[in-house]
Amino acid sequence: MMRLHKVYHRLSLLPFSPNPSLLLLTPPLCLRCLRRRTVKFTNISSMATSRFRNIVPLSAMLAEDGGDGGSNGSVSPSTATSTSINYDDESTLEAQYRIPPPEIKDIVDAPPVPALSFSPHRDKILFLKRRALPPLAELARPEEKLAGIRIDGNCNTRSRMSFYTGIGIHQLLPDGTLGPEKEVHGFPEGAKINFVTWSPDGRHLSFSIRMNGEDNDSSKLRLWIADVDTGKARPLFQSNVYLNAVFDNFVWINNSELLVCTIPLSRGAPPKKPLVPCGPKIQSNEEKNIIQVRTFQDLLKDEYDEDLFDYYATSQLVLASLDGQMKDIGQPAVYTSMDPSPDQKYIMISSIHRPYSFVVPCGRFPKKVELWSADGKFVRELCDLPLAEDIPIAFNSVRKGMRSINWRADKPSTLYWVETQDGGDAKVEVSPRDIVYTQLAEPLEGEQPVVLHKLDLRYGGISWCDDSLALVYESWYKTRRIKTWVISPGSEDVSPRILFDRSSEDVYSDPGSPMLRRTQAGTYVIAKVKKESNEGSYILLNGNGATPEGNIPFLDLFDINTGNKERIWESDKEKYYESVVALMSDQEEGDLLLDKLKILTSKESKTENTQYYIVHWPDKKAVQITNFPHPYPQLASLQKEMIRYQRKDGVHLTATLYLPPGYDPSKDGPLPCLVWSYPGEFKSKDAAGQVRGSPNEFAGIGATSVLLWLARRFAILSGPTIPIIGEGDEEANDRYVEQLVASAEAAVEEVIRRGVAHPRKIAVGGHSYGAFMTANLLAHAPHLFCCGIARSGAYNRTLTPFGFQNEERTLWEATNIYVEMSPFMSANKIKKPILLIHGEEDNNPGTLTMQTDRFFNALKGHGALCRLVILPFESHGYAARESIMHVLWETDRWLHKYCVSNISDVGADDDTVKENVSKGITDSESKVVAASGGGGSEASGDLDNEQFHPTPRSSLW
Repeated sequence: MMRLHKVYHRLSLLPFSPNPSLLLLTPPLCLRCLRRRTVKFTNISSMATSRFRNIVPLSAMLAEDGGDGGSNGSVSPSTATSTSINYDDESTLEAQYRIPPPEIKDIVDAPPVPALSFSPHRDKILFLKRRALPPLAELARPEEKLAGIRIDGNCNTRSRMSFYTGIGIHQLLPDGTLGPEKEVHGFPEGAKINFVTWSPDGRHLSFSIRMNGEDNDSSKLRLWIADVDTGKARPLFQSNVYLNAVFDNFVWINNSELLVCTIPLSRGAPPKKPLVPCGPKIQSNEEKNIIQVRTFQDLLKDEYDEDLFDYYATSQLVLASLDGQMKDIGQPAVYTSMDPSPDQKYIMISSIHRPYSFVVPCGRFPKKVELWSADGKFVRELCDLPLAEDIPIAFNSVRKGMRSINWRADKPSTLYWVETQDGGDAKVEVSPRDIVYTQLAEPLEGEQPVVLHKLDLRYGGISWCDDSLALVYESWYKTRRIKTWVISPGSEDVSPRILFDRSSEDVYSDPGSPMLRRTQAGTYVIAKVKKESNEGSYILLNGNGATPEGNIPFLDLFDINTGNKERIWESDKEKYYESVVALMSDQEEGDLLLDKLKILTSKESKTENTQYYIVHWPDKKAVQITNFPHPYPQLASLQKEMIRYQRKDGVHLTATLYLPPGYDPSKDGPLPCLVWSYPGEFKSKDAAGQVRGSPNEFAGIGATSVLLWLARRFAILSGPTIPIIGEGDEEANDRYVEQLVASAEAAVEEVIRRGVAHPRKIAVGGHSYGAFMTANLLAHAPHLFCCGIARSGAYNRTLTPFGFQNEERTLWEATNIYVEMSPFMSANKIKKPILLIHGEEDNNPGTLTMQTDRFFNALKGHGALCRLVILPFESHGYAARESIMHVLWETDRWLHKYCVSNISDVGADDDTVKENVSKGITDSESKVVAASGGGGSEASGDLDNEQFHPTPRSSLW
C-alpha cells in the first residue's frame, strides 16, 4: 500500500454539490488524506464523511464528472416553462442520438468550474481547468480488457481518463483574497493534462501531457515540469521517454528528484493473437479447493491475454532529476506502487507477477513488496504473497499474509503492517483476529518485528501522532461494531484502552474524526493543539454532527486523556450548511496554538452554491476565497425540504423533497412526481430511522441527475430511505420485498398527503441497485407508480450466485431469497411501463449488460410495455455527451408519455386511489374489493400474498 502523503495529490473532492468546484487538496491538503486524516469513528469501509463521498482519483476522473456544471441558460426562474416536444412522432423511435429539451440541455452543457489544489505551504492555489462532456469518439477508442482493468494501448494508461485543459496559479494573499492568475504555459495547444502534483517544497509542479495524435507516440504520456514562480513548463525528458500509467506513474522522491514508471525502451510491438489456438482453454480444480468469487468482469481469458497484460503493464523505473539526468533502476516488472520513506532514504516497491488467474482481477495476483534504497539498490524483501483466489466471500474476509504495509507517518523509516490470525476467513472464530506489527526499515540481524497491537475485530487503519499517541481502528460488518483504541507506540508499559466503541450505523453517536497536520517530511499526523503555552494538549475532532434535525458539522477540542470536549466551531443551523475541510495553520512543527488556528471551510445553502472560506482564530473571522457563480440560475429559487414520515411497521423514514421554482401547491395543484432512490441495509430500526444529510445543503445537479426534471416542472422525491432491516440473527434480505414495498408506500403516501404529487402521476427510478429496486417495485407494488426508469441494473440474482450488494450467502445457501428478490422471476407481474437503460461495456461486478438484455426479453415475452436502450461504449456510469443527452431524452420522453400524460383508470376517483395507497391495496385489488362490496375476498387475499411473498420458480434462467 502506498504511503498516504504520497498519494494525496492524486485525489480530488467532488463536493456534495458537484458543480461549484472540484477541490483538490494536494500533498498537504488532499482529499484521500481527508479520508485518513480525518479518520471517521465509523465503519472503516465508509470512513469518509458523507460530504466527501465522491472522492475519485484524478488519474481516473471520468469525464462525466467534468460535465457536472452550471447553466448559462437565459430562462428566468419566474417564467420557466416546459418545452413541448412531440414524443408521439414515430420518428422518435428511430435509432439515433437525441437531445433533451433545452431547459435540461442548457444545464448539462454549461462549462464546468475548475478544480482547486492548495500548495504544501498553503500560500498558493491551482485552478485546474476542465472541459464539458467528452464526445463519444473518445470512448470509442480501442481498449484492452485485462485482469479486471481497461487499458488504452495507444496511451499506455487506463482507458477513459478525463483530463485538464489548463492550469492557473493564484497567490493566496495575507488578507485571504486571491492574487491575479498566472497561467502555466509552454506546453502544446490542445494538450491533455493529468496527474498534477506539487513538489514537496511547493516550487515545482509535475504533470503528464498527451496529445490527440494519429500516431501512437503523440498520444502517449510525457512527464512535464513547471516552475511555480514563472509558470514556465518544460518536458522533463528530452528523449522519447514515455510514462507507463497503467498502475502507478511517478512520485517525488525529494525536492529535485522523481521516480518514474516508464515504458521500457526495448519494448517492441504488442503480441499478436494467434489465428489458431495451440489448444483448448482449460481450468482445473482437481485439488478440490473451495474458490468462491463475486461476478468480476474483464478478467484474463487465455495465455494471449496474459502476454498482453504483461506487455502493457510492465514498466522500467527511472530515477530522474530536474536537471534532466536520468538512470534506470531495477529490472522491468509490473510495478504497482512506489512509496518513499518519510526520511527519503528508502522506497517501498510493490509489484505483481505470475502465475496469473482467470477467475480474479489483478489485485489478487501474486504480490511482492521490496525495500530499495533511494538510489535504487535492493535492501530486502518484505513479502511475496501467493495468488489469492480463495479469499472467502464473507464480509471482512481478507488476504493471508502481510497486508496494509505502510510507513509510520511520525518516524523517519519505520514500517508497520497487519497479519490475519484467522486465515483471512471472517467465519472463523479466533482471538486475536488481527495483529499489527512494526519494524525498522533495516532491522538489526535477528531482530524480530514488534507486536504493536492485537485486535479481535478486523483491522481498519491507524492515525499516528507520536510515541505517546496513536489511534487504532477495528470494525466488524456483521454487527456494525466499530472500536477506536488509544495506544502509546513508544511505551510498552502503557496499556491500550478503548476510546470509542459504537455502532457504525448510529450516526448520532459519531464523535467525529481526528484532524491531521502536515509534517516537515510531508506526512500527516494527528494535530495536537494547546489552549495556552502552559496547558496540556488536545486533539481536534471534526464531525458531521448528525441530529434529528439534520447534520450540523462541528469542530471539537478533545482531551484524549479525560474525554472532555469543548465545541470551538459549529455550522450555522438556520440557513447555511458549513463544514471543516482542512487545517491551514500547520506549517510549523510542534503543537498548534488555539488562538492561531486557521482552517479551510465550505459554506452553502439551499439556493447558494458552495464557496470556500478561511477561518482565523481567535475571532473566528471567515474570509471568502472563492466566488463561483451559480451553476444553474434558472433553478436558483428551487424549493428544498427534508421531510420525515413513518413506515407502517414504525420505522422512521426521511427523504428530500424538491419542488420547482415558484410552485405553490395551493394554487398550482399536485405535480407529476419522480421518486429516485437506492435501498440500504441496516441491523436496527433505530439506526435506519436516523436523519442523514442537511436541509441546508446546496442541490448539486449532475449530468444525469434526477433534479434536472425540476426544470420540467416535476416534484422530485430524492433519496427516500428504503431501509432493509435484519435485526438479531435475521438477515436483511429475508424480508426484502416486504420492506421495500412498505418503504415505497410510505413515501408515496407522504407526497400525496402533502398535495404536491398527483396520485396517478408518480414515477419511480434508480441506478444500479436502485434499478433493481425499481423493477421490484413495479412487480410487487404496481398500485404505487405509473411507470419506472431503471439504469444499469441487475435483475436476476441467480447470475450473481456468490453474493451481491451486502448479501453474503450464496445462491445454494439462500435459494428462495435469490429467487424472490429477482424481478426477473416476476417479469410476468410487471404491467406498468418500464424503461431499461444500460451501458454496453458495463464492467461493474454483477451488473453485466446481459442482465438487462435478458430482463427485457422476459418482459417482452409477457407482453409488458417496455423499452430497452443500450449505450455503445458506455460503462456502468455514462460519460459521453451523446450518450448522456440521449439518456435524458429517453427519460424525458418516458416521463412525458407515461407519467405526465398518464390516463390509466381515468374513471377512478383520485380519493379512492389515495385511500388504496394508504392501505397498500393495488389497482387490481381495488377492482376486486369494489366488485365484492368492499369486503375482504379470497381473491384480494391471494393478491396480497402474491405481492409480498412471490412464489419461487422451479426453473431458473
